Amino acid sequence: MLIKHTKILLCHSSRMNVVWIIVSCMVCFGVCSDGLSGNGTSRPAVVNVGAIFTFDSTIGRAAKIAIQEAVKDVNSNSSVLQGTKLVVQLQNSNCSGFLGLVGALKFMETDVVAVIGPQSSVVAHTISHVANELQVPFLSFAATDPTLSSLQFPYFLRTTQSDLYQMTAIAEIIEFYAWKEVIAIFIDDDYGRNGVSALDDTLATRRCRISYKAGISPGATVTRGDVMDVMVKVALMESRVIVLHAYRTLGLMVLSVAHYLGMMGDGYVWISTDWLTTVLDSSPPLPQDTMDTMQGVLVLRQHTPDSENKRAFSSRWNKLTGGLLGLNSYALHAYDTVWLVAHAIDSFFNQGGTISFSNDTKLQSVEGSNLHLEAMSIFDGGPLLLKNLLESDFVGLTGPFKFSPDKSLIRPAYDIINVIGTGFRRVGYWSNYSGLSILPPETFYSRPPNRSSTNQKLYSVVWPGNNVQKPRGWVFPNNGKQLKIGVPIRVSYREFVSQSPGTNNFKGFCIDVFIAAVNLLPYAVPHKFVPYGNGHENPSYTEMVRLITTGKFDGVVGDVAIVTNRTRVVDFTQPYAASGLVVVAPFQKLNSGGWAFLRPFSAQMWGVITIFFLFVGMVVWILEHRTNDEFRGPPKQQLITILWFSLSTLFFAHRENTVSTLGRMVLIIWLFVVLIINSSYTASLTSILTVQQLYSPIKGIESLKETDEPIGYQVGSFAERYLEEIGIPKSRLVPLGSPEEYATALQRGPAKGGVAAVVDERPYVELFLSNQCKFRIVGQEFTKSGWGFAFPRDSPLAVDLSTAILTLSENGDLQRIHDKWLARSACSLDNAELDSDRLHLRSFSGLFLICGIACFIALLIYFIQILRKFCRTSNAAVDSDGQNTTSRSKRLQTLLSIIDEKSDKSNRGSKRRKIDRSVSADNIENDLGRDSR
Repeated sequence: MLIKHTKILLCHSSRMNVVWIIVSCMVCFGVCSDGLSGNGTSRPAVVNVGAIFTFDSTIGRAAKIAIQEAVKDVNSNSSVLQGTKLVVQLQNSNCSGFLGLVGALKFMETDVVAVIGPQSSVVAHTISHVANELQVPFLSFAATDPTLSSLQFPYFLRTTQSDLYQMTAIAEIIEFYAWKEVIAIFIDDDYGRNGVSALDDTLATRRCRISYKAGISPGATVTRGDVMDVMVKVALMESRVIVLHAYRTLGLMVLSVAHYLGMMGDGYVWISTDWLTTVLDSSPPLPQDTMDTMQGVLVLRQHTPDSENKRAFSSRWNKLTGGLLGLNSYALHAYDTVWLVAHAIDSFFNQGGTISFSNDTKLQSVEGSNLHLEAMSIFDGGPLLLKNLLESDFVGLTGPFKFSPDKSLIRPAYDIINVIGTGFRRVGYWSNYSGLSILPPETFYSRPPNRSSTNQKLYSVVWPGNNVQKPRGWVFPNNGKQLKIGVPIRVSYREFVSQSPGTNNFKGFCIDVFIAAVNLLPYAVPHKFVPYGNGHENPSYTEMVRLITTGKFDGVVGDVAIVTNRTRVVDFTQPYAASGLVVVAPFQKLNSGGWAFLRPFSAQMWGVITIFFLFVGMVVWILEHRTNDEFRGPPKQQLITILWFSLSTLFFAHRENTVSTLGRMVLIIWLFVVLIINSSYTASLTSILTVQQLYSPIKGIESLKETDEPIGYQVGSFAERYLEEIGIPKSRLVPLGSPEEYATALQRGPAKGGVAAVVDERPYVELFLSNQCKFRIVGQEFTKSGWGFAFPRDSPLAVDLSTAILTLSENGDLQRIHDKWLARSACSLDNAELDSDRLHLRSFSGLFLICGIACFIALLIYFIQILRKFCRTSNAAVDSDGQNTTSRSKRLQTLLSIIDEKSDKSNRGSKRRKIDRSVSADNIENDLGRDSR
């Protein structure tokens, strides 16, 4: 018999494992054939359902009462099963995976159509294979392992929330408080491992991680000493944010040991999964010494909306238990699971389903053995019942009860509990819809989802150590180790970083900034400087930064530029020095010379000015020719008038008056242009004659790219890679290792084996130019970056040091450190201008454009007037002749005569001006005569 062999297997553990494997394989992977069994009625008097869980566990004690009460309620409600009695057969699994399997096999020998349970995720993994084979749905109200939702187990339904959502809630809490690393303490079985794996995945999406995983054996033989060994290792870790995922007995032992080791004090953060709220909800008030071990712990609890039915059941529960057993969320889910089965069976019968079983002929090969596996049968209506279970939709004690397409309950949500004193208080909620909030999740379901950071809120928390300030979440490991800080061994520009001979001590601008920033931190930073480089040439800074990812360095301090390829692998602090690539080139002084007056304008500018002088003169002549006697006369005189008028406007000395409105408009605009040109020319010429001018054929990085001359760069600098990326061939790049090599290469020039220019970061260049007066920076800084200290990704030390660097900048200490190491000489402060730019046409293009448009519009209006007069003259000639036979040459002659003829209004105006001039002349002569007398 099966029971007999079970007892034998319990006594002989080695044989037990072998038989268990054989049973599982035979159940899951047997050969195929058919079998039949008698059919039952469509509405039988009794329908049998199994239930398997641990009766004497915290969850099981409450679940047993909840299931029994649910069965009573279902059978007393005639509208559900309509006369069919629901019978639930209970089986105790005793938290054993093997006994759980045996219990499931015993159910398979009976006519149960579904099984409520199992409670344990470990048992669920084992039993799910049986459920798949025999088509009997298993509905677990307590197995939260996320991997049980996989497609591998279609007949396993979880009627509680998956740990996937619980771990997501924990990850969002960690992100909300800006912690980057956590430690996970868990029971090392399917439930613990898979839950922590889900937490690791959700943290990774938020750029957080589990820095240490501490698994504890799930066996009953675990002692306090074993837990003590694990907790001592945890205490030596850097992170102080601890997530505890275990069962009641082990979890309480971990908290007790942590309290004993002082790990429940200031600086620690403890977050527990919902096992602890199950203990707090189910048990009478715990002893004070037990409560002392969990002060300040954050705990999650599956959220169940408040409702009238829930309050009524809670009152009924207190009467049933006499207040000796609290109502936890798993008991509520167990109650709703019974109702789920009842609704699904009712729908099953309404759809014509019948309860019938057939033999599983895959087990035919083991027929006749003492195991009697052939007694197990397949539930023929299993697929239909499973379909009805997944399509169920009702409101239970836990709220709306409905499955999503991935077979999870809809609207996952958790309460966030803070253990304080002799009890606990709720500090907020988490839901998959709205995230963290201080309002119940039900208030958000009618609104559009909004997961923005401003809407994520929690009430204040009392942390371990009775601290209301948010813990930093990490400390330096208390294991005697110091941070290994890599420092480059520079052979040039040692003012920034230099190593004291024969020691590992360093000094320089960068070192002083780092030490000053560390001294501002509210905690000690044990560290040691580790030199990097061969001492013969500057090391590769990119390679030194990469060694942080391999663990050789815990950080890098020095003149390290913050560039894109480095930020992909490490985190940098706030820049403590501005940096960027500039071009250094030799120069020569320019003398004023006899032709200095031509230098303010470029050749193109001079040409355009000349053209516009002539053009404006011609436009004014055209506009004034018909109406102004001063613009008439022989062709030679008119040409001289045009040239004289144009050039005289340069000095505002023109004597010719303009009569026409269009001419005056053009002249006003042109005089404004001349005013601007005169002012600009005067200012530029003054600068050329009074300020010392320096000249370099190189104008900046763009002019360097257009040549094929060699370019120098500092060994180890990122400038080499940058220059290659912008298209400069590597063959043109010349590595230089010291300021002396800079000067020598620049003085030689390309013709003598030197370089045309040097490209380097501004801090180095400024130090170089402080004692090299023969060179200057040309062009503009063409990259923007800075120097920072490098640390591993998501390092909290990088954040704290950034704050310290900002403090140094605000209080002036950073500038004082800069002046101490990088004081400039008078040479670098020379105010001579390097190759002052000429005034180019683009600076005046707008003025010339306005003037040109004005001339065009004036000419257009003028010619329209001429054409109108020409048309009237032609029509009058036709009317007088009576025929339209005027030749083309005649028409052209008429048009030219109209253009050249004098206007009558013009004649009267000219005569009036001449009379005025003669009267003025006579008055002047009379005045002179009186003066002589």
